[in-house]
Amino acid sequence: MKVIMFGVVLINIAVLLSACTSDNKEETESQQKEESAAKVFSIGELSGDQFIADYTVAKEGVLRSIPKKYIDLARQNLHVAYQHTSHGTHVSRGLYGLQDYKEGDDVLFGITNHNPQEGKLDFRDYALQEYAEPGRNGVDLSRDETAFIQATRNYLDDEDNADINVVMWSWCNIAGHDVSGNYLPGMKILIDEYGVGGSKLGNEKGQRKNAVAFIFMTGHANRSTNTGVGNPKEQARLINDYCNANGLLCLDYYSIDTHCMNDNYWEDAGDNGDSGNYGGNFYEDWQSENELGIAYFESKNKPGGEVKLGSHTTQYITSNRKAYAMWWILARLSGWDGEYTE
Repeated sequence: MKVIMFGVVLINIAVLLSACTSDNKEETESQQKEESAAKVFSIGELSGDQFIADYTVAKEGVLRSIPKKYIDLARQNLHVAYQHTSHGTHVSRGLYGLQDYKEGDDVLFGITNHNPQEGKLDFRDYALQEYAEPGRNGVDLSRDETAFIQATRNYLDDEDNADINVVMWSWCNIAGHDVSGNYLPGMKILIDEYGVGGSKLGNEKGQRKNAVAFIFMTGHANRSTNTGVGNPKEQARLINDYCNANGLLCLDYYSIDTHCMNDNYWEDAGDNGDSGNYGGNFYEDWQSENELGIAYFESKNKPGGEVKLGSHTTQYITSNRKAYAMWWILARLSGWDGEYTE
């Protein structure tokens, strides 16, 4: 009888231990889920000390050196609204073509356009122009110098765009525009309202939950007219100086347009790699000396779409380089410090 009772006691103890183990397991799983939920991606302060995506980062070697986890984070968590006219297609068509470049790029650099899909970069081309105020032209930064401010507000305040956490506007021709008086103050207004810690962020009705990163851009180069007050070189300096001083990211069109693949600077170059000082077109020459699919790729008009050169170009290298620079920026926004080894 005592043996039987002892056995019953052991069984009861085993049941209790099993129940405790089960409870602990469920509690651990619950904690893990809560911790995971707490780690939901959000735009934060940048690390590192390089903020300008210029000719030095607009290279495939730099792109391939970025730790994969930051490319993955960018692709999985960033939602980009981009507004531009013809010159801005260098970025978008480069991004669309990059995913078809080399083995694995369809996953690594997967992208959509106004069609969000899990695991692909959510990119929304020509996103903001319809949100401009009545009578204002919000197709780019050049047509109506301050229209982008309220157009961006209207876009971000629309609940349909609640997921957007990256906004970028492109110039048509930056020459002659008031960068110091309109563009830089306008971007500061938007950052103060919608950036990290912005006044329009919160959980109340009418506020945004997600902070937004605003990517600055310089203007494209103009053949033989880059120098002097109000021209592309000086305008690029103003924008880059502002971004460096305030820790803000900039895609430097001017730098990429005026530097060949050997890093030489051609101050008279246009936006297609053409330079009298060089004696021809340095991007066309480089492309003709290298192999498609090995050293460069074709740009496209949409994800999985037709081959399409970036507007105003006769070669693919310009769009290739601006796509590389854009992914560098997206990786920076995802926590990468920008340190790389080619």
